[in-house]
Amino acid sequence: MGEETDNRFAEMSSDEGSGTKAERLQLVAARAATCTACDLAATRTQVVFGDGNPEAPLMLVGEAPGMHEDATGKPFVGRAGVLLDACLRENSISRKHIYITNLVRCRPFTTESGAARNRPPTQEEINACRPWLEQTIDIIQPLVILCLGAPAANVLIHKGFKMSQERGQWFEGRYARYVAATWHPAYILRLQGDAYEAARRELVADIAAARQKVIEAKREPKLTLF
Repeated sequence: MGEETDNRFAEMSSDEGSGTKAERLQLVAARAATCTACDLAATRTQVVFGDGNPEAPLMLVGEAPGMHEDATGKPFVGRAGVLLDACLRENSISRKHIYITNLVRCRPFTTESGAARNRPPTQEEINACRPWLEQTIDIIQPLVILCLGAPAANVLIHKGFKMSQERGQWFEGRYARYVAATWHPAYILRLQGDAYEAARRELVADIAAARQKVIEAKREPKLTLF
């Protein structure tokens, strides 16, 4: 699987170096729409590729689409998306200012008592979808990435990421100049009372910190060889 995935990524990258970022993303999204790299291809309604501004310096990366996302083809449009948009607005940010996507582009779910329920993606599913994520990041070239939840942080920051200890910390990595992680909105929605309010405030604060980090990164001198 690993070698096949690497080869597929190389093939995708070979002829996508020209055109605007929007055009290049559109081409990658069209290819992703017919992806059969994992078993989720057999159960999806459609691929949920991404949403937002291809020129954005800030990218948000979640875990996987759910029922509403699978139906609409857009990430974060269910209850978690409503919460995320509200927290973005508190920072004077809308989706036209960012680009948002997930580790996995198809909905993982199980069927219990005749009803489909969301489930976390498997490592195999994450690995199969990783070329699409890496290609997206390579095109957009964000200055800052904010991971929504530990699964994204495990891929984009480091393995074994502990949200309770490392949330809000900034890391320098291969995918962006600065990367941090915050609570996934779906996790916050499972909380109640003071715990919900505290986690929501932290999400708002972490988005504010990401916005500030973008400003700082834009002011930093670009590294050159000479």
